[in-house]
Amino acid sequence: MLSEALTRAESLIRTIPDYPEPGVQFRDITPLLADARALRTVIHAMIAPFEGSFDVVAGVEARGFLLAGAVAMEAGVGLVPIRKAGKLPLPAASVTYSLEYGTATIEAHDDIAQGTRVLLVDDVLATGGTLVAAHELVHTLGGMVVGTAVLMELTALGGREVVGDVHTVFTA
Repeated sequence: MLSEALTRAESLIRTIPDYPEPGVQFRDITPLLADARALRTVIHAMIAPFEGSFDVVAGVEARGFLLAGAVAMEAGVGLVPIRKAGKLPLPAASVTYSLEYGTATIEAHDDIAQGTRVLLVDDVLATGGTLVAAHELVHTLGGMVVGTAVLMELTALGGREVVGDVHTVFTA
């Protein structure tokens, strides 16, 4: 059962039909991000199961950055960005993965020391391809993913079966 504060935060996420293409129900989290109380509530919920078990947060581009930055600040740890290909000046590693409509590549600098405990953060778990690739990227760089936290899981798309254990604040 969601607390009253989490229920309020969830109510700020709006669904935009047919964006970015027909048939997609886009979950717009910008109203939640604009509300300090709601943002604080979800950041605490994302951290709670992993408190004290990670050394750094890795955030997945693009909306995952927004949440990961807040998680890192609240937890008092650093942030490692996982970017789309071509966005970093010195990528140390990259992983290409399949999407429903093609392929994509993510990259990261070598800013994760060997054995660093990493909390992976993103906004939405859909089909799981991006998060699986992010796990692989962290491992390639020598890090150890101790947990994955997402704001929302779109359960009908089956991402959990692909990624494995994921802590979600909301499901849709």
